[in-house]
Amino acid sequence: MPKYYPQLVLQRKMCPLMTKSKFSEPFLLINFKTYLEATGKRAVDLASRVELVGKNNDVMFGVAPQFCDIAQVAAQVEIPVFAQHIDPVNSGAFTGHVLAESVKAAGGSGTLINHSERNVKLIEIEQSVQRAREAGLSTAVCAGTSRLAAAVALTEPEMVAIEPPELIGSGHAVSKERPEIVSDSVRKIRAVNQNVRILCGAGITTGDDLYAALKLGAQGVIVASGVVKAPKPEDVLTDFCKAVRKYV
Repeated sequence: MPKYYPQLVLQRKMCPLMTKSKFSEPFLLINFKTYLEATGKRAVDLASRVELVGKNNDVMFGVAPQFCDIAQVAAQVEIPVFAQHIDPVNSGAFTGHVLAESVKAAGGSGTLINHSERNVKLIEIEQSVQRAREAGLSTAVCAGTSRLAAAVALTEPEMVAIEPPELIGSGHAVSKERPEIVSDSVRKIRAVNQNVRILCGAGITTGDDLYAALKLGAQGVIVASGVVKAPKPEDVLTDFCKAVRKYV
């Protein structure tokens, strides 16, 4: 854990925790990554299908398209649209960076931070969470270990997503292959933050995977290839909805 961690603990002990997430529970976030199946017009089409399945089953989905697709996706759907990353910068001379206000202006409602494919340092996580809050964006911070999950929970994001990188895209769900990581993360996160929503990711592809995650204490999941690369994404999404109904 970085040396910054103890300072963060001391700082957060003097600060009230943020209010609970405004998203209904469970929350299922579909990460489009940079898959061609979810690029350009295909991103809009997939987001629309995600929205339709969610509305028909009373389950809350969100989508995380590529930056260039945020505006056109947000213009066509009413579900939450997340950026895949923001940078901890203010308006100014920061060529090539992603400004939180730009995501908000494009219609985005939230952002991923520290995905394993876009890692940043812990201090940058806190700064990015703060910048997102200032811009009115929700935050879902990813963590590959239970200890890091607890550390990022202290930065007071709306959501913390536990995603062991070795299982991402593997088709082997963390909720089944490494359930102890999920349960340990839940325990450590709750020890420092009672309000943050806990998501589970990495290898989630079926309703059974989702159900197992919920039973372990997760309040939602992040899914990518399991939906985006599926021959019939609606079938996978519907299977997720069945798991939600089974759980609740």
